[in-house]
Amino acid sequence: MTAAVAYAAAPAAAVPCPETPRASTGARPRAGGGFRVRVPLRLVVGGQYGDAALAVYIKIAALSVRAENCRAKVATLAEYLSLSKSAVERALTQLTTTGTDGVAEVLTRRITSRDGEGESAERWVRQMEADELFVWLPARAATSLPPRQLRLYAAISYAQARRMPLSLAELRAVVRHQYGDSAGEPLGERQVMRLLDDLESTGWISIHRRQGPRGRHAYEAHQRPLHPVLDDVAEEPTTGPVPVASASATPDIHDGSAPRTAEGSPATEEDRKTDRPSTSEGCGGIRRRRDAGSSARGHGEKRSNSEAGTYRGPGLQLSPRVWQVLEPVRPELPGISPYMLRRIGQEIGRQLSAGVGMERLTTRLLTRYSRLTAHGPAAENARRGDVGRWILGAGLPRHGCRLDSCESGITWSTGERCHLCANIAAEAERLAVVAAEQLLAAAPPPEPPAPPRPPTTWLPMPPPPDPGPEPPGPAEREQLRAAATPETVRQALAEHGAPAAIRLYGRALVLPHLTDPEHDGGTPA
Repeated sequence: MTAAVAYAAAPAAAVPCPETPRASTGARPRAGGGFRVRVPLRLVVGGQYGDAALAVYIKIAALSVRAENCRAKVATLAEYLSLSKSAVERALTQLTTTGTDGVAEVLTRRITSRDGEGESAERWVRQMEADELFVWLPARAATSLPPRQLRLYAAISYAQARRMPLSLAELRAVVRHQYGDSAGEPLGERQVMRLLDDLESTGWISIHRRQGPRGRHAYEAHQRPLHPVLDDVAEEPTTGPVPVASASATPDIHDGSAPRTAEGSPATEEDRKTDRPSTSEGCGGIRRRRDAGSSARGHGEKRSNSEAGTYRGPGLQLSPRVWQVLEPVRPELPGISPYMLRRIGQEIGRQLSAGVGMERLTTRLLTRYSRLTAHGPAAENARRGDVGRWILGAGLPRHGCRLDSCESGITWSTGERCHLCANIAAEAERLAVVAAEQLLAAAPPPEPPAPPRPPTTWLPMPPPPDPGPEPPGPAEREQLRAAATPETVRQALAEHGAPAAIRLYGRALVLPHLTDPEHDGGTPA
Protein backbone atom coordinates (compact mmCIF):
# COMPACT_ATOMS: atom_id res chain seq x y z
CA MET A 1 0.00 0.00 0.00
CA THR A 2 2.89 2.33 0.74
CA ALA A 3 4.43 1.87 -2.72
CA ALA A 4 1.06 2.48 -4.33
CA VAL A 5 0.59 5.65 -2.33
CA ALA A 6 4.01 6.92 -3.36
CA TYR A 7 3.33 6.14 -6.98
CA ALA A 8 -0.09 7.75 -6.88
CA ALA A 9 1.31 10.93 -5.35
CA ALA A 10 3.85 11.36 -8.17
CA PRO A 11 3.32 14.42 -10.39
CA ALA A 12 1.30 13.83 -13.51
CA ALA A 13 1.48 15.94 -16.64
CA ALA A 14 -1.51 18.13 -17.43
CA VAL A 15 -3.47 16.84 -20.38
CA PRO A 16 -4.74 19.46 -22.86
CA CYS A 17 -8.42 19.10 -23.68
CA PRO A 18 -9.13 20.52 -27.13
CA GLU A 19 -12.45 18.69 -27.05
CA THR A 20 -14.81 18.11 -24.21
CA PRO A 21 -13.65 14.87 -22.47
CA ARG A 22 -16.21 12.39 -21.31
CA ALA A 23 -16.06 10.41 -18.09
CA SER A 24 -18.06 7.71 -19.84
CA THR A 25 -14.85 6.54 -21.56
CA GLY A 26 -13.49 5.46 -18.18
CA ALA A 27 -16.73 4.31 -16.59
CA ARG A 28 -18.32 0.90 -16.82
CA PRO A 29 -22.02 0.14 -17.18
CA ARG A 30 -24.07 -1.32 -14.39
CA ALA A 31 -22.52 -4.56 -13.25
CA GLY A 32 -23.62 -6.02 -9.96
CA GLY A 33 -23.50 -2.89 -7.77
CA GLY A 34 -24.63 -0.38 -10.39
CA PHE A 35 -22.81 2.41 -12.15
CA ARG A 36 -19.11 2.69 -11.25
CA VAL A 37 -16.60 5.50 -11.66
CA ARG A 38 -12.87 5.20 -12.14
CA VAL A 39 -11.24 7.43 -9.49
CA PRO A 40 -7.52 8.35 -9.43
CA LEU A 41 -5.79 6.86 -6.42
CA ARG A 42 -4.17 10.20 -5.67
CA LEU A 43 -7.61 11.50 -4.67
CA VAL A 44 -7.92 8.71 -2.09
CA VAL A 45 -4.47 8.95 -0.50
CA GLY A 46 -3.47 12.52 -1.28
CA GLY A 47 -3.25 14.75 1.77
CA GLN A 48 -3.98 17.86 -0.31
CA TYR A 49 -7.57 16.77 -0.82
CA GLY A 50 -10.21 16.84 1.90
CA ASP A 51 -12.65 14.04 2.62
CA ALA A 52 -15.48 15.79 0.77
CA ALA A 53 -13.37 16.17 -2.41
CA LEU A 54 -13.63 12.43 -3.14
CA ALA A 55 -17.44 12.43 -2.89
CA VAL A 56 -17.75 15.57 -5.05
CA TYR A 57 -15.42 14.07 -7.68
CA ILE A 58 -17.44 10.85 -7.91
CA LYS A 59 -20.71 12.76 -8.27
CA ILE A 60 -19.33 15.11 -10.94
CA ALA A 61 -17.82 12.15 -12.84
CA ALA A 62 -21.17 10.33 -12.76
CA LEU A 63 -23.14 13.39 -13.89
CA SER A 64 -20.65 14.34 -16.64
CA VAL A 65 -21.49 11.14 -18.53
CA ARG A 66 -24.35 13.09 -20.09
CA ALA A 67 -23.80 15.02 -23.31
CA GLU A 68 -24.03 18.40 -21.56
CA ASN A 69 -21.56 17.26 -18.84
CA CYS A 70 -22.29 18.12 -15.22
CA ARG A 71 -24.49 21.22 -14.99
CA ALA A 72 -25.55 20.72 -11.38
CA LYS A 73 -25.28 23.78 -9.15
CA VAL A 74 -23.35 23.79 -5.91
CA ALA A 75 -26.58 23.66 -3.92
CA THR A 76 -27.73 20.67 -5.98
CA LEU A 77 -24.45 18.82 -5.43
CA ALA A 78 -24.68 19.57 -1.71
CA GLU A 79 -28.22 18.19 -1.63
CA TYR A 80 -27.17 15.02 -3.47
CA LEU A 81 -24.24 14.38 -1.14
CA SER A 82 -25.92 15.56 2.11
CA LEU A 83 -23.19 18.14 2.60
CA SER A 84 -23.22 21.85 3.23
CA LYS A 85 -22.67 24.31 0.41
CA SER A 86 -19.44 25.57 1.99
CA ALA A 87 -18.07 22.00 2.14
CA VAL A 88 -18.85 21.45 -1.56
CA GLU A 89 -17.31 24.80 -2.49
CA ARG A 90 -14.09 23.97 -0.64
CA ALA A 91 -13.97 20.57 -2.35
CA LEU A 92 -14.46 22.18 -5.78
CA THR A 93 -11.66 24.64 -5.03
CA GLN A 94 -9.30 21.77 -4.23
CA LEU A 95 -10.33 19.80 -7.32
CA THR A 96 -10.17 22.67 -9.82
CA THR A 97 -6.95 24.25 -8.49
CA THR A 98 -3.74 23.20 -10.19
CA GLY A 99 -1.34 22.04 -7.50
CA THR A 100 2.43 21.71 -7.47
CA ASP A 101 2.17 18.69 -9.78
CA GLY A 102 0.34 20.76 -12.42
CA VAL A 103 -2.82 18.62 -12.37
CA ALA A 104 -6.41 19.74 -11.82
CA GLU A 105 -8.83 16.87 -11.32
CA VAL A 106 -12.00 18.76 -12.34
CA LEU A 107 -12.17 21.14 -15.30
CA THR A 108 -14.72 23.96 -15.32
CA ARG A 109 -16.16 26.16 -18.05
CA ARG A 110 -18.46 29.11 -17.46
CA ILE A 111 -21.41 29.47 -19.83
CA THR A 112 -23.33 32.66 -20.48
CA SER A 113 -26.62 32.72 -22.40
CA ARG A 114 -27.29 35.10 -25.26
CA ASP A 115 -29.32 37.43 -23.08
CA GLY A 116 -26.27 37.95 -20.84
CA GLU A 117 -27.43 35.92 -17.88
CA GLY A 118 -25.06 33.34 -16.42
CA GLU A 119 -25.88 29.69 -16.23
CA SER A 120 -24.58 26.92 -14.07
CA ALA A 121 -20.94 26.04 -14.76
CA GLU A 122 -20.15 23.06 -16.91
CA ARG A 123 -17.81 20.60 -15.16
CA TRP A 124 -16.09 17.39 -16.14
CA VAL A 125 -13.17 15.31 -14.89
CA ARG A 126 -9.78 15.10 -16.58
CA GLN A 127 -8.72 12.21 -18.77
CA MET A 128 -6.48 9.87 -16.78
CA GLU A 129 -3.09 8.64 -17.90
CA ALA A 130 -2.78 5.07 -19.19
CA ASP A 131 -0.32 4.05 -16.42
CA GLU A 132 -1.97 6.00 -13.61
CA LEU A 133 -3.22 4.11 -10.58
CA PHE A 134 -6.97 4.17 -10.03
CA VAL A 135 -9.79 2.41 -8.20
CA TRP A 136 -13.34 1.59 -9.35
CA LEU A 137 -15.97 2.93 -6.94
CA PRO A 138 -19.78 2.69 -7.12
CA ALA A 139 -21.39 6.06 -7.73
CA ARG A 140 -24.07 5.41 -5.13
CA ALA A 141 -21.40 5.07 -2.41
CA ALA A 142 -20.78 8.84 -2.61
CA THR A 143 -24.42 9.58 -1.78
CA SER A 144 -24.92 6.93 0.91
CA LEU A 145 -21.63 7.20 2.85
CA PRO A 146 -20.17 10.13 4.78
CA PRO A 147 -17.00 11.51 3.13
CA ARG A 148 -14.66 10.05 5.72
CA GLN A 149 -16.17 6.57 5.51
CA LEU A 150 -16.15 6.86 1.73
CA ARG A 151 -12.39 7.45 1.82
CA LEU A 152 -11.85 4.36 3.94
CA TYR A 153 -14.09 2.37 1.60
CA ALA A 154 -12.05 3.51 -1.41
CA ALA A 155 -8.76 2.50 0.26
CA ILE A 156 -10.17 -0.92 1.15
CA SER A 157 -11.50 -1.41 -2.40
CA TYR A 158 -8.11 -0.61 -3.91
CA ALA A 159 -6.28 -2.98 -1.52
CA GLN A 160 -8.83 -5.70 -2.28
CA ALA A 161 -8.33 -5.30 -6.02
CA ARG A 162 -4.56 -5.44 -5.57
CA ARG A 163 -4.81 -8.32 -3.07
CA MET A 164 -2.79 -6.42 -0.50
CA PRO A 165 -3.34 -6.98 3.25
CA LEU A 166 -4.24 -3.86 5.18
CA SER A 167 -3.17 -2.85 8.66
CA LEU A 168 -4.66 -0.26 10.96
CA ALA A 169 -1.59 1.93 10.58
CA GLU A 170 -2.03 2.04 6.78
CA LEU A 171 -5.71 2.97 7.14
CA ARG A 172 -4.76 5.70 9.63
CA ALA A 173 -2.50 7.26 7.00
CA VAL A 174 -5.49 7.65 4.66
CA VAL A 175 -7.88 9.54 6.96
CA ARG A 176 -6.59 12.72 8.59
CA HIS A 177 -7.77 15.55 10.76
CA GLN A 178 -9.45 18.25 8.66
CA TYR A 179 -9.65 21.15 11.10
CA GLY A 180 -7.87 22.67 14.08
CA ASP A 181 -4.23 22.57 15.07
CA SER A 182 -3.97 18.88 14.16
CA ALA A 183 -5.08 19.40 10.55
CA GLY A 184 -3.23 17.02 8.23
CA GLU A 185 -2.21 14.59 10.97
CA PRO A 186 -3.52 10.99 10.94
CA LEU A 187 -6.41 10.09 13.19
CA GLY A 188 -5.90 7.97 16.27
CA GLU A 189 -6.34 4.23 16.30
CA ARG A 190 -9.54 4.44 18.29
CA GLN A 191 -11.16 6.92 15.87
CA VAL A 192 -10.25 4.74 12.86
CA MET A 193 -11.65 1.62 14.53
CA ARG A 194 -14.90 3.47 15.25
CA LEU A 195 -15.09 4.57 11.61
CA LEU A 196 -14.52 1.00 10.44
CA ASP A 197 -17.24 -0.29 12.77
CA ASP A 198 -19.67 2.35 11.48
CA LEU A 199 -18.73 1.52 7.89
CA GLU A 200 -19.34 -2.15 8.55
CA SER A 201 -22.75 -1.36 10.02
CA THR A 202 -23.73 0.32 6.72
CA GLY A 203 -23.15 -2.96 4.86
CA TRP A 204 -20.58 -1.61 2.39
CA ILE A 205 -17.71 -3.64 3.92
CA SER A 206 -17.28 -6.76 6.01
CA ILE A 207 -14.55 -7.11 8.62
CA HIS A 208 -13.22 -10.61 9.13
CA ARG A 209 -11.53 -10.19 12.48
CA ARG A 210 -8.21 -11.94 13.00
CA GLN A 211 -8.57 -13.84 9.73
CA GLY A 212 -5.90 -12.00 7.77
CA PRO A 213 -2.16 -12.66 7.59
CA ARG A 214 -0.27 -12.45 10.89
CA GLY A 215 -3.48 -12.16 12.88
CA ARG A 216 -4.70 -8.97 11.20
CA HIS A 217 -8.26 -8.14 10.29
CA ALA A 218 -9.31 -8.93 6.72
CA TYR A 219 -11.44 -6.23 5.07
CA GLU A 220 -13.87 -7.06 2.23
CA ALA A 221 -15.45 -4.25 0.19
CA HIS A 222 -18.83 -4.85 -1.51
CA GLN A 223 -20.05 -3.30 -4.74
CA ARG A 224 -23.42 -2.77 -3.14
CA PRO A 225 -24.44 -2.70 0.55
CA LEU A 226 -25.59 -5.89 2.19
CA HIS A 227 -28.81 -4.22 3.39
CA PRO A 228 -30.86 -1.23 2.13
CA VAL A 229 -29.37 2.23 2.58
CA LEU A 230 -30.95 5.66 2.67
CA ASP A 231 -30.37 6.44 -1.01
CA ASP A 232 -32.41 3.44 -2.18
CA VAL A 233 -35.75 4.57 -3.58
CA ALA A 234 -37.49 1.25 -3.99
CA GLU A 235 -36.59 -0.23 -0.62
CA GLU A 236 -35.95 2.32 2.07
CA PRO A 237 -35.34 1.09 5.59
CA THR A 238 -38.54 0.96 7.57
CA THR A 239 -36.94 1.98 10.85
CA GLY A 240 -34.29 4.56 11.41
CA PRO A 241 -31.08 3.96 13.28
CA VAL A 242 -31.51 3.51 17.01
CA PRO A 243 -29.60 6.17 18.96
CA VAL A 244 -26.96 4.68 21.21
CA ALA A 245 -26.37 6.30 24.55
CA SER A 246 -22.85 7.37 25.30
CA ALA A 247 -20.94 5.03 27.57
CA SER A 248 -19.33 7.85 29.50
CA ALA A 249 -19.92 11.49 30.19
CA THR A 250 -17.06 12.51 27.91
CA PRO A 251 -18.11 13.14 24.28
CA ASP A 252 -16.57 10.71 21.81
CA ILE A 253 -16.35 12.07 18.26
CA HIS A 254 -14.40 10.83 15.28
CA ASP A 255 -12.33 13.90 14.51
CA GLY A 256 -10.51 14.90 17.70
CA SER A 257 -11.91 16.68 20.73
CA ALA A 258 -13.03 19.97 19.14
CA PRO A 259 -16.21 20.64 17.15
CA ARG A 260 -16.19 21.53 13.49
CA THR A 261 -16.23 25.31 13.26
CA ALA A 262 -15.49 25.65 9.54
CA GLU A 263 -19.19 25.45 8.60
CA GLY A 264 -20.10 28.65 10.49
CA SER A 265 -18.95 31.18 13.04
CA PRO A 266 -18.79 30.67 16.80
CA ALA A 267 -20.95 32.70 19.20
CA THR A 268 -19.80 36.25 19.84
CA GLU A 269 -21.77 36.76 23.06
CA GLU A 270 -21.71 34.73 26.20
CA ASP A 271 -24.80 32.74 27.09
CA ARG A 272 -24.81 32.16 30.83
CA LYS A 273 -27.33 29.35 30.50
CA THR A 274 -24.86 27.20 28.58
CA ASP A 275 -21.41 28.75 29.12
CA ARG A 276 -21.56 29.30 32.89
CA PRO A 277 -24.44 27.33 34.34
CA SER A 278 -25.32 27.96 37.93
CA THR A 279 -26.06 24.27 38.45
CA SER A 280 -24.65 21.08 37.08
CA GLU A 281 -27.84 20.28 35.11
CA GLY A 282 -27.24 23.12 32.63
CA CYS A 283 -24.08 21.57 31.30
CA GLY A 284 -25.23 18.06 30.61
CA GLY A 285 -24.27 16.63 33.99
CA ILE A 286 -20.53 16.49 33.31
CA ARG A 287 -19.53 19.75 34.90
CA ARG A 288 -19.89 20.65 38.58
CA ARG A 289 -19.21 23.77 40.53
CA ARG A 290 -17.18 23.80 43.69
CA ASP A 291 -19.25 23.49 46.83
CA ALA A 292 -17.42 26.37 48.50
CA GLY A 293 -15.07 29.14 47.43
CA SER A 294 -13.97 32.68 48.05
CA SER A 295 -17.39 34.07 47.03
CA ALA A 296 -19.15 31.98 49.69
CA ARG A 297 -16.95 33.41 52.45
CA GLY A 298 -17.65 37.05 51.79
CA HIS A 299 -15.75 39.87 50.15
CA GLY A 300 -12.09 40.13 51.05
CA GLU A 301 -12.03 36.86 53.01
CA LYS A 302 -9.42 34.31 51.93
CA ARG A 303 -8.95 30.68 52.72
CA SER A 304 -6.54 30.15 55.60
CA ASN A 305 -3.43 28.03 55.35
CA SER A 306 -4.91 25.44 57.69
CA GLU A 307 -7.67 24.74 55.15
CA ALA A 308 -5.33 24.57 52.15
CA GLY A 309 -4.73 20.83 52.59
CA THR A 310 -8.47 20.00 52.52
CA TYR A 311 -9.81 19.20 49.06
CA ARG A 312 -13.07 21.12 48.49
CA GLY A 313 -13.66 20.26 44.86
CA PRO A 314 -16.36 18.08 43.30
CA GLY A 315 -16.69 14.42 44.11
CA LEU A 316 -14.41 11.98 42.35
CA GLN A 317 -15.94 10.35 39.26
CA LEU A 318 -13.83 8.16 36.98
CA SER A 319 -15.00 6.17 34.01
CA PRO A 320 -14.96 2.34 34.03
CA ARG A 321 -12.11 2.36 31.51
CA VAL A 322 -9.91 4.33 33.92
CA TRP A 323 -10.69 1.92 36.76
CA GLN A 324 -9.81 -0.99 34.49
CA VAL A 325 -6.44 0.57 33.66
CA LEU A 326 -5.76 1.16 37.38
CA GLU A 327 -6.53 -2.47 38.26
CA PRO A 328 -2.82 -3.41 38.87
CA VAL A 329 -2.47 -0.69 41.53
CA ARG A 330 -5.94 -1.10 43.05
CA PRO A 331 -4.55 -1.78 46.61
CA GLU A 332 -2.71 1.57 46.52
CA LEU A 333 -5.68 3.70 45.45
CA PRO A 334 -7.16 4.33 48.93
CA GLY A 335 -4.00 6.15 49.97
CA ILE A 336 -4.04 8.55 46.98
CA SER A 337 -5.61 11.96 47.38
CA PRO A 338 -8.69 12.77 45.27
CA TYR A 339 -6.84 15.57 43.52
CA MET A 340 -3.96 13.31 42.44
CA LEU A 341 -6.38 10.53 41.49
CA ARG A 342 -8.31 12.99 39.30
CA ARG A 343 -5.07 14.01 37.56
CA ILE A 344 -4.26 10.34 36.97
CA GLY A 345 -7.71 9.83 35.45
CA GLN A 346 -7.21 12.83 33.18
CA GLU A 347 -3.84 11.47 31.97
CA ILE A 348 -5.33 8.04 31.30
CA GLY A 349 -8.24 9.63 29.42
CA ARG A 350 -5.84 11.70 27.33
CA GLN A 351 -3.84 8.65 26.30
CA LEU A 352 -6.98 6.65 25.56
CA SER A 353 -8.28 9.49 23.38
CA ALA A 354 -4.94 9.55 21.53
CA GLY A 355 -5.45 5.91 20.50
CA VAL A 356 -3.52 4.02 23.19
CA GLY A 357 -5.52 0.92 24.05
CA MET A 358 -6.57 -0.05 27.57
CA GLU A 359 -4.68 -3.34 27.33
CA ARG A 360 -1.46 -1.52 26.51
CA LEU A 361 -1.87 0.96 29.40
CA THR A 362 -2.77 -1.79 31.86
CA THR A 363 0.20 -3.92 30.79
CA ARG A 364 2.53 -0.93 31.05
CA LEU A 365 1.36 -0.09 34.57
CA LEU A 366 1.41 -3.73 35.70
CA THR A 367 4.96 -4.29 34.41
CA ARG A 368 6.40 -1.22 36.09
CA TYR A 369 4.50 -1.75 39.34
CA SER A 370 5.64 -5.38 39.60
CA ARG A 371 9.20 -4.26 38.90
CA LEU A 372 8.86 -1.68 41.66
CA THR A 373 7.43 -4.11 44.22
CA ALA A 374 10.20 -6.61 43.44
CA HIS A 375 12.64 -4.21 45.14
CA GLY A 376 11.50 -3.84 48.72
CA PRO A 377 13.29 -0.56 49.64
CA ALA A 378 12.23 1.18 46.44
CA ALA A 379 8.59 0.23 46.91
CA GLU A 380 8.73 1.30 50.52
CA ASN A 381 10.15 4.68 49.51
CA ALA A 382 7.36 5.11 46.96
CA ARG A 383 4.72 4.30 49.58
CA ARG A 384 6.37 6.58 52.10
CA GLY A 385 6.17 9.41 49.59
CA ASP A 386 3.18 9.47 47.22
CA VAL A 387 2.16 6.52 45.05
CA GLY A 388 -0.06 8.83 43.02
CA ARG A 389 2.92 10.89 41.93
CA TRP A 390 4.76 7.69 41.00
CA ILE A 391 1.83 6.51 38.87
CA LEU A 392 1.55 9.90 37.16
CA GLY A 393 5.27 10.46 36.63
CA ALA A 394 6.71 6.96 36.17
CA GLY A 395 3.94 4.41 35.75
CA LEU A 396 1.88 5.92 32.92
CA PRO A 397 4.33 7.80 30.60
CA ARG A 398 5.41 5.88 27.49
CA HIS A 399 9.08 4.97 27.22
CA GLY A 400 10.59 4.55 23.81
CA CYS A 401 11.42 6.42 20.61
CA ARG A 402 9.25 8.89 18.71
CA LEU A 403 7.18 6.11 17.12
CA ASP A 404 3.79 5.71 18.78
CA SER A 405 3.97 1.94 18.34
CA CYS A 406 7.21 1.71 20.36
CA GLU A 407 6.77 0.52 23.94
CA SER A 408 10.09 0.57 25.83
CA GLY A 409 12.00 -0.48 22.72
CA ILE A 410 9.45 -3.14 21.63
CA THR A 411 6.86 -2.73 18.88
CA TRP A 412 3.56 -3.27 20.69
CA SER A 413 1.61 -4.79 17.80
CA THR A 414 4.23 -7.40 16.84
CA GLY A 415 6.28 -7.94 19.99
CA GLU A 416 9.51 -7.50 18.05
CA ARG A 417 12.28 -5.06 18.82
CA CYS A 418 11.63 -1.55 17.52
CA HIS A 419 13.72 -0.98 14.41
CA LEU A 420 14.19 2.72 15.18
CA CYS A 421 15.44 2.01 18.72
CA ALA A 422 17.77 -0.63 17.28
CA ASN A 423 19.11 1.87 14.76
CA ILE A 424 19.58 4.49 17.50
CA ALA A 425 21.47 2.00 19.69
CA ALA A 426 23.66 0.90 16.76
CA GLU A 427 24.38 4.50 15.87
CA ALA A 428 25.26 5.34 19.48
CA GLU A 429 27.61 2.35 19.61
CA ARG A 430 29.22 3.42 16.34
CA LEU A 431 29.69 6.97 17.59
CA ALA A 432 31.27 5.65 20.79
CA VAL A 433 33.75 3.58 18.77
CA VAL A 434 34.57 6.58 16.56
CA ALA A 435 35.06 8.81 19.61
CA ALA A 436 37.40 6.24 21.17
CA GLU A 437 39.41 6.03 17.95
CA GLN A 438 39.65 9.81 17.74
CA LEU A 439 40.76 9.98 21.36
CA LEU A 440 43.47 7.45 20.71
CA ALA A 441 44.58 9.32 17.59
CA ALA A 442 44.79 12.64 19.44
CA ALA A 443 46.76 11.19 22.38
CA PRO A 444 50.58 11.93 22.39
CA PRO A 445 52.86 9.06 21.37
CA PRO A 446 54.20 7.01 24.26
CA GLU A 447 57.75 7.75 25.48
CA PRO A 448 60.42 5.22 24.53
CA PRO A 449 61.36 2.83 27.32
CA ALA A 450 64.40 3.73 29.42
CA PRO A 451 67.62 1.83 28.58
CA PRO A 452 68.37 -1.04 30.91
CA ARG A 453 70.70 -0.28 33.78
CA PRO A 454 74.08 -2.02 33.68
CA PRO A 455 74.60 -4.78 36.22
CA THR A 456 76.09 -3.61 39.50
CA THR A 457 79.55 -5.03 40.41
CA TRP A 458 80.05 -5.39 44.14
CA LEU A 459 83.72 -4.89 45.24
CA PRO A 460 84.96 -6.65 48.39
CA MET A 461 85.32 -4.50 51.47
CA PRO A 462 88.92 -3.69 52.47
CA PRO A 463 90.12 -5.45 55.64
CA PRO A 464 89.96 -3.36 58.80
CA PRO A 465 93.28 -1.80 59.94
CA ASP A 466 95.38 -3.73 62.38
CA PRO A 467 94.57 -2.42 65.85
CA GLY A 468 98.00 -3.49 67.08
CA PRO A 469 98.78 -5.35 70.22
CA GLU A 470 96.09 -5.38 72.82
CA PRO A 471 96.90 -2.89 75.58
CA PRO A 472 97.96 -4.54 78.86
CA GLY A 473 95.49 -4.87 81.63
CA PRO A 474 95.71 -3.36 85.12
CA ALA A 475 97.59 -6.32 86.59
CA GLU A 476 100.15 -6.29 83.81
CA ARG A 477 100.63 -2.53 84.24
CA GLU A 478 101.29 -3.02 87.94
CA GLN A 479 103.94 -5.62 87.16
CA LEU A 480 105.57 -3.32 84.55
CA ARG A 481 105.63 -0.39 86.97
CA ALA A 482 107.12 -2.53 89.73
CA ALA A 483 109.92 -3.75 87.46
CA ALA A 484 110.44 -0.41 85.70
CA THR A 485 113.86 1.10 85.48
CA PRO A 486 114.87 4.51 84.11
CA GLU A 487 116.15 2.83 80.97
CA THR A 488 112.87 1.02 80.26
CA VAL A 489 110.88 4.22 80.80
CA ARG A 490 113.08 6.21 78.46
CA GLN A 491 112.91 3.39 75.92
CA ALA A 492 109.11 3.47 76.10
CA LEU A 493 109.18 7.26 75.62
CA ALA A 494 111.35 6.87 72.59
CA GLU A 495 109.30 4.06 71.00
CA HIS A 496 105.68 4.91 71.90
CA GLY A 497 105.70 8.55 72.90
CA ALA A 498 104.78 10.27 76.13
CA PRO A 499 101.00 9.41 76.21
CA ALA A 500 101.59 5.70 75.76
CA ALA A 501 104.45 5.67 78.24
CA ILE A 502 102.27 7.44 80.84
CA ARG A 503 99.51 4.86 80.36
CA LEU A 504 102.03 2.05 80.89
CA TYR A 505 104.15 3.40 83.72
CA GLY A 506 102.15 6.28 85.17
CA ARG A 507 102.97 9.95 85.53
CA ALA A 508 105.17 9.51 88.55
CA LEU A 509 107.70 7.43 86.65
CA VAL A 510 107.47 9.19 83.26
CA LEU A 511 107.47 12.92 84.21
CA PRO A 512 110.99 13.01 85.70
CA HIS A 513 112.36 11.71 82.44
CA LEU A 514 110.53 14.35 80.43
CA THR A 515 112.42 17.17 82.30
CA ASP A 516 115.83 15.52 82.64
CA PRO A 517 118.49 18.24 82.13
CA GLU A 518 120.91 15.72 80.82
CA HIS A 519 118.74 14.86 77.81
CA ASP A 520 116.67 17.97 77.32
CA GLY A 521 119.19 20.64 78.21
CA GLY A 522 117.19 21.94 81.15
CA THR A 523 114.00 22.52 79.03
CA PRO A 524 110.98 20.34 79.11
CA ALA A 525 110.32 18.11 76.12
